[in-house]
Amino acid sequence: MNRPTRRIVAAGETPREQHPGRRAFARLVLAGAAAGNARPSFPSRGPAPAQGDSPGMKIALQAGRNPTAEDFQFARQLGLEYVYMGSGGERASPEDLARMKKTVEDAGLKLCTIINNDVINVPEITLNLPGRDRKIEEYKTYLRCLGKAGIRYVGHAYMGNGIWSSPREKTRGGAGARAFDMASPERRGSWAGKTYTEPLSHGRVYSPEEIWENYRYFIKAIVPVAEEQGIRIGMHPDDPPAPVLGGVPRCIFGSFEGYKRAFEIAGSPNIGMLLCVGCWLEGGKLMGRDVLETIRYFGRAGKLFFVHFRNVSAPLPHFVETFIDNGYMDMYRVMKALREVRFDGYVIPDHVPEMVGGARAAQAYSVAYIKAYLERVNQEVRT
Repeated sequence: MNRPTRRIVAAGETPREQHPGRRAFARLVLAGAAAGNARPSFPSRGPAPAQGDSPGMKIALQAGRNPTAEDFQFARQLGLEYVYMGSGGERASPEDLARMKKTVEDAGLKLCTIINNDVINVPEITLNLPGRDRKIEEYKTYLRCLGKAGIRYVGHAYMGNGIWSSPREKTRGGAGARAFDMASPERRGSWAGKTYTEPLSHGRVYSPEEIWENYRYFIKAIVPVAEEQGIRIGMHPDDPPAPVLGGVPRCIFGSFEGYKRAFEIAGSPNIGMLLCVGCWLEGGKLMGRDVLETIRYFGRAGKLFFVHFRNVSAPLPHFVETFIDNGYMDMYRVMKALREVRFDGYVIPDHVPEMVGGARAAQAYSVAYIKAYLERVNQEVRT
């Protein structure tokens, strides 16, 4: 079904109530800097490792597990310096990761991270299933491999029964896109080739206390290794951040307060947020704070590590992933908030809708918007 979405601002429009003038924006930045003097703090054992090899926001492109020379050429044609890749257990040794990094560098690019789906978002850890300690040891090994390869950031998800979707729907122009509808009997969770269904994805109902205790056990085990290797770990929001799916509460990374408590438990500068803007928008009021407040709070606390830059048609109970300029959020305001807190990590397009011309056309469209927004906010600050 082609569901209409509310357009906040079209390209080129600058309504005064949403896009302040240059002087007003400069005052906002100064006010943000002043507010940062009273920034929130979390217990930690020292400073966080460096966020990247250059200051300011950096845009990266997904290159997949086996990128070709044409994939790298595409990134360069977009004017990008950074890519990120995926690996599996069969390609996770220090030598393999170093070889992947060298392949990227030989193509004239830089590698910001390598994601291994075999060791993140696994139910053994989130739900304390048989094999939990083995999976945690695999994760520690992965962190050590990243450290030896000189890769200092990795993302992590903690959902237990995967990313949930209902049948794909159409967004603007008939573009196919992922959707989620709480009323759909066909909603499913999936991750790493596994599928999870209602009413109980793992045979019983789990309590929030169990999920929190399992998180505490996991994070206390991996923090020493992350700090030893100088690696930042960005925790991804639950997707979608519904309170419960398949009998599993999404009580940690499904709200602002959940993130605060999670970071307090971790007590480490190396544990922070991988902010998927789309997931935060999916949650809407369920998140407790809107995405702009969230950026300002965790950004000033030094807890914002990585950003997935995408938009959705509406918050739960029913959303469709859509183009950056076609959802219910004005994404210019998101970029402006990131600039206000001097975010200096990586921003990537994520879950792009299908387009005529294929995946590269869709990626190029998203990257162009991200680059334009970034140049605009930087120019406003310079002016």
